[in-house]
Amino acid sequence: MRGNGFTLVELLVVIAIIAILAALLLLALSRAKEKARSTQCLGNLRQWGAAFRMYADDNHDYLPRRGQGVQPLFQIDRPTDWFNALPPYLGLSSFQQMVTNNTVPIAHSQSVFVCPTADNPGGTSFLPYGMNMNLSPWNLSQPTKFGEVVTPACVVALGDAPGPYSAIFPSPRAYSVVARHANRANLLFLAGQVQSFAGAYVGCGVGDPKHDDVRWLTGTASDTQAQAY
Repeated sequence: MRGNGFTLVELLVVIAIIAILAALLLLALSRAKEKARSTQCLGNLRQWGAAFRMYADDNHDYLPRRGQGVQPLFQIDRPTDWFNALPPYLGLSSFQQMVTNNTVPIAHSQSVFVCPTADNPGGTSFLPYGMNMNLSPWNLSQPTKFGEVVTPACVVALGDAPGPYSAIFPSPRAYSVVARHANRANLLFLAGQVQSFAGAYVGCGVGDPKHDDVRWLTGTASDTQAQAY
């Protein structure tokens, strides 16, 4: 006659079910945590979007410069580069001042400079957001004007960056825009709206797919150099 206890097989089945449920719960928690981080990242980008507009309003419609292009960032003393020109509009010190004062934001810190998902891969500077490399580059004698950009609602202004660079572009090279939010990249458009896209859609690590709703070309003189990125 069978007793009231569990058999070894039944115990193993129960343990297996509990393990599966625990794994599913951890996966759900991880996804929820990353969703929250992505939402915070989009909030950061939205603040940068407001700063872009205020800077243009105060500077005869000129946009800040994109900083260095295909090189990792090491020149941080130009006041019109976005990471120096825009922070005062958010009540922050410029990136140069923060470096001088040894108060530069670090990975996973609470800062509009920092995507909460981004790790610091090392290098001279850490900027997990980067400006569109083709927007107001230094090879132009004058910065690009906001009003010169064709369809600013579709032109990328800022987005998820790998860290050592101040500017990004879809590319197989190291400065490419990155998809670190569950294979999605967060982007700010020049008109101020923010959105998350699948990395493949925006060309992360590959090159510009040239979609009409995600444009890296601006319709200005800078486009003639874009093939070099």
